[in-house]
Amino acid sequence: MATKVENYHEEQNKQNILKMRAVLDTLPGFCRSFFRGIEEYTSTRTRLAYAYDIRLFFEFLHEKNSICSKMEIKDYPLTLLDQLTRMDIEEYLEYITLYQKDGKDITNDERGKARKLAALRSFYNYFFENEMIEKNPAALVPLPKQHEKEIIRLEPNEVAILLDQVEDGTKLTKKELEYHKKTKLRDVAILTLLLGTGIRVSECVGLDLSDINFDVGGIKIRRKGGYEAVIYFGDEVETALLDYLEEREHIIPMEGHENALFLSLQNRRMAVRSVENLVKKYASRVTTLKKITPHKLRSTYGTTLYQETGDIYLVADVLGHKDVNTTRKHYAAQADERRRKAANAIRLREQL
Repeated sequence: MATKVENYHEEQNKQNILKMRAVLDTLPGFCRSFFRGIEEYTSTRTRLAYAYDIRLFFEFLHEKNSICSKMEIKDYPLTLLDQLTRMDIEEYLEYITLYQKDGKDITNDERGKARKLAALRSFYNYFFENEMIEKNPAALVPLPKQHEKEIIRLEPNEVAILLDQVEDGTKLTKKELEYHKKTKLRDVAILTLLLGTGIRVSECVGLDLSDINFDVGGIKIRRKGGYEAVIYFGDEVETALLDYLEEREHIIPMEGHENALFLSLQNRRMAVRSVENLVKKYASRVTTLKKITPHKLRSTYGTTLYQETGDIYLVADVLGHKDVNTTRKHYAAQADERRRKAANAIRLREQL
């Protein structure tokens, strides 16, 4: 019987569903109603993240609330939500600033707190709007004020140095060079693709051979929301992909991984963590004060595209941002720089 060829996105969804079921087994029974209710318009990844956040909230109550500590989390009744107040939720947000789990210190900045409060708001809203509870204290707690982070991107010379390092591997150790001989074309293709298209690592590792169309110069990717999009690439990306594909033709993938574009040394589809480690390995050899991650490569593409076009809607579309305000917020500093340059673009009088 032939082995079913693995589809990356289906496999990820299956794993998320299995993890979700395991988390639900630790939560109060009424939580299942919430997750069924949001299934139609959320991804498995989003629901799993919500489940982890809601479990953390109940774990906090179990540890810190004298009433909740007297019963098991799984036995909490729906009426508990009506008994909690705005203060309980505010104390929870203060708690997750720094707490311990499995002997490790875990911290949350304003972004982490905002995400966890958003999950709690959705949770409460579902039961409140369905008239299953009478109060909605989560709606009364304002989202933490978030300070804008400076966009870290690579300058053109840094991009060139990074790609040169991937190609020649001069600063790698002897052991790393042995692997480099086998992965050079693949690694160049991955880094060039990330820098030349701005796609996410998850979108990169999810690519199948059939997703590349050299006739139009595009790749078909699956975005975070589950929808498909075609992203176009330039000559440098095309060359890197063709060089790798020539080598890829001679690799025999493991069963179930025949369609995967990028393969590991075990001839399996590469994982997100593998690409993150790959970027880290090469970036650590580049002399720079910046911490280079795959997301920084995405930021590099986004800022370069905005500098070249000045079209924030185009940047949002290519990066897959559902809300253009997200893009505008991230690249506002670039707009300021363009406006500063405009100040000296016009001369009112000839200089003597």
